Amino acid sequence: MRRASATVLLLPLTLAPTLAAASSTQPDLTGTGLGLLAVAVFVAAYAFVIAEEFTELRKSKPMVVAAGIIWLLVALAWQQSGVAGAADALQRNVLEYGELLLFLIAAMTYVNTLQERNVFAALRSSLLARGLSLRAVFWLTGLAAFFLSPVIDNLTTALVIGAVVLAMGRGHRAFLAPACINVVVAANAGGAFTPFGDITTLMVWQKGLLGFFEFFALFVPALANWLVPAVCMSFAIPTGRPEPEPERERVAVKYGGYGVIALFAVTIGLTVSMHQFLHLPPFLGMMTGLGLLQLFGYVISRRERHTVSAIPVQLENLPGVRPLEKPFDIFISMKRVEWDTLLFFYGVVLCVGGIAALGYLTVLSQASYGELGPTFANVLVGVASAVIDNIPIMFAVLSVEPAMSDGQWLLVTLTAGVGGSLLSIGSAAGVALMGQARGAYTFGSHLKWTWAIALGYAASIWVHFLINAARF
Repeated sequence: MRRASATVLLLPLTLAPTLAAASSTQPDLTGTGLGLLAVAVFVAAYAFVIAEEFTELRKSKPMVVAAGIIWLLVALAWQQSGVAGAADALQRNVLEYGELLLFLIAAMTYVNTLQERNVFAALRSSLLARGLSLRAVFWLTGLAAFFLSPVIDNLTTALVIGAVVLAMGRGHRAFLAPACINVVVAANAGGAFTPFGDITTLMVWQKGLLGFFEFFALFVPALANWLVPAVCMSFAIPTGRPEPEPERERVAVKYGGYGVIALFAVTIGLTVSMHQFLHLPPFLGMMTGLGLLQLFGYVISRRERHTVSAIPVQLENLPGVRPLEKPFDIFISMKRVEWDTLLFFYGVVLCVGGIAALGYLTVLSQASYGELGPTFANVLVGVASAVIDNIPIMFAVLSVEPAMSDGQWLLVTLTAGVGGSLLSIGSAAGVALMGQARGAYTFGSHLKWTWAIALGYAASIWVHFLINAARF
């Protein structure tokens, strides 16, 4: 997910925007003062989102405020034009966001539970114990990020695999920057070929524009997107091995951790089946899986409470004995959900919906897809997502729903998913890893390799047209 929570992982729901055609009598308000003011409010709010790294103002705050202001302007503009129905258009937005909210709460709770059960820490510990060379670490961490991102979101993937890179690359500054870039590119590319890999892919799937298994046609293009820059950067990786670390105890997965993994797989299967065969919205399958996790959490909690009660209380006061951990509580995992991200999505859905209700997306669709053509427009979507978050861009594309072949919908899904890798600020993975590897991985160090990432971007598009020609 881009600029979204862990993780990602695995990055949303039936974002089936119909706002551009919300009403056959919807007026064209693009030239009015209220319409222009709404656009100015959106641009100002998004400027704060882009500057989040420097201002430390959470991205949700300006977007939530902007959403309220924009819909106030929409209601006034519609009223002045003599057209009713602004409240109905707003309610459709809220319904779409409600489905998104429920889907992501379930997904994020699973990821947080896996983290609490030490699943990711155990993975990191296992990699650290293998004594690999720096070049082997470079390729193995990239491969792990590519295949982990489709299951969890790109943010979580970047943090987990990035921690391995930082631990094993300590003392090798020439290794750290390209290795971190490799993780970012791999995480973003890996999320592009499954509906669960990124917010944008899930939006397209839930809109019903592509079937679940059609997304796997992007596997080879996504792989090319990662491999091309990885090969280029691999020549800059120094020889040698990571500095030896002091002996430390291997991290073990807590009780129930593997059961949570199995339940997550069942939940994904249930969600896909219910949507694919029964045409039920995906949030229902995810929330059902969340209920299963809550029941399993009860089993874990009972087990740990029994274990704690079996230990004499006096042991807690002995020198060198750590305080006993609290038994597992599923609501702690739910509390750690990325609420900043969820509220940011609320702002995006309502802001873009309001802009659509004023007629701007119709004009944008005619200027891009109508005049430039779908291929060029879809390529530009990816380039734009390196500066602007891919969520509002994809939401805008889905709002106008241009007439395109399956191949073109796959193309825009690919470009929106991987385009953010062009700049370090273009994705949640890049922003998060810059904070984690402060000083070693920076905007400037990423920019030095943008040419290689751009080659991978171009290669992925070329490969898509080559192997998926029948879909155009």
